[in-house]
Amino acid sequence: MKTNGIPKIESVQPPAAIPGGEITIHGAGFANGNRARPEVHFGNTEGDVVMSSENVVVARVPDGADGGAVCVHAGPAESQPFPISIGALVADNLHPVANPAVDREGNAYVTFSGQRGQRVPVSLYKITANRTVKPYVTQLMNPTGLAIDRDGVLYVSCRNDGTIYRVTPDGRTEQWTEGMGIATGIAFDHAGNLYVGDRSGTIFKIGADRQVFVFATLEPSMSAYHMAFHPSGDLYVTGPTTSSFDRVYKITPAGEVQEFYRGLGRPQGLAFDRAGNLYVAASLAGKRGIVRIAPEGDAEIALSGNNIVGLALEPSRRALVATSNSLYTLDWDVEGLPLIA
Repeated sequence: MKTNGIPKIESVQPPAAIPGGEITIHGAGFANGNRARPEVHFGNTEGDVVMSSENVVVARVPDGADGGAVCVHAGPAESQPFPISIGALVADNLHPVANPAVDREGNAYVTFSGQRGQRVPVSLYKITANRTVKPYVTQLMNPTGLAIDRDGVLYVSCRNDGTIYRVTPDGRTEQWTEGMGIATGIAFDHAGNLYVGDRSGTIFKIGADRQVFVFATLEPSMSAYHMAFHPSGDLYVTGPTTSSFDRVYKITPAGEVQEFYRGLGRPQGLAFDRAGNLYVAASLAGKRGIVRIAPEGDAEIALSGNNIVGLALEPSRRALVATSNSLYTLDWDVEGLPLIA
C-alpha cells in the first residue's frame, strides 16, 4: 500500500483499553524511511511503543490518556486519528475482587475487600452517577461479591465468615443469611433466587424464603467464584484454579454443569450483553484484559488492561472496569449492541 509518506492506520486491536493495556495498530507507513521508532499518541498524550515495523506498531496506553482516538507519528508525518475507547479513572485506592454493581439510578458500588480477616475503615464505596465517590458501608469484613435484586436492593457476600448481607439505602447492613462457607460470587436469577459461590466448590441457591439448596458442585477455586446469568436463564461461572487453561462453566436451571469454554488464564468477573456475548476478565493466549466470547464459542480480547477483576455493562452504553485497586469508565459500544447492567 502506498501512503505517500503519510502513515495510515487500518485497524486497532483491541478497540478498547485502560491505561497500562497494550494495543496493536495495523496499517502502513509507520517506518517512513528512517530507523527511529514512530510515536503513538492517545489524544494529546504519548504512549510507550513496545514494538514497531513498517506495518505494525504495538503501544502501551499511558496513564492520563485523553481523547477517543490514537494516531501514529513517523518522523514529521502524522496519521489521521483512529477511534479507540480509553478508560478514564473514576477512583483508586480501592480493593475490588469481583464485579462492581450498578443500580437503576446509575450509582455504582465497589468494595475495599482487604486481606482475609482484615478490618478496614470503609468496606464499600458508592459512586454516584456523576462520579462522586462516597464512603457507604464501614462495618463489613472482606466484602466480596455484589448483586442487586429486582427491587433495587444491594446484597454483599463476605468471604471471611460466609455471611450474606442486605444493605439498606442509607448504608446500614442487615444479615440476610450465613453458613455459605467462603462466600464469593453472588447473582440473582429472574425469579429472585440468589446464587452464592463457596470457594470450596459449592454453588448454593437461596430462595426468597431464605431456604438454602445445593445447586451445583464444581472444583475448588484458589480465589473466588464469579457468576452471571445469560438472558436465557443459564448461570455462567468462572473460578480461577492453578491452571493457566481454565474453564467457563454453564449451569442449566436444573443444575446440570457443562463446559462452555476452556482456555482462559485466571478468569474472574463476567457479564453478558443482550446479544448473548460473554465478557470475562481474563487472559487469552498470553494477553490480559477482557475477553469476549461469542455464543458459538469464538473468543477474542475486547479490551486490553492489567489486573482486571470485573466489569459492569451499563444501559447507557458505557462500561465500568474494575482492577485490583481502581475503577475506570469508558464508552464501549464496539459492536453497536445494547448492553445489560
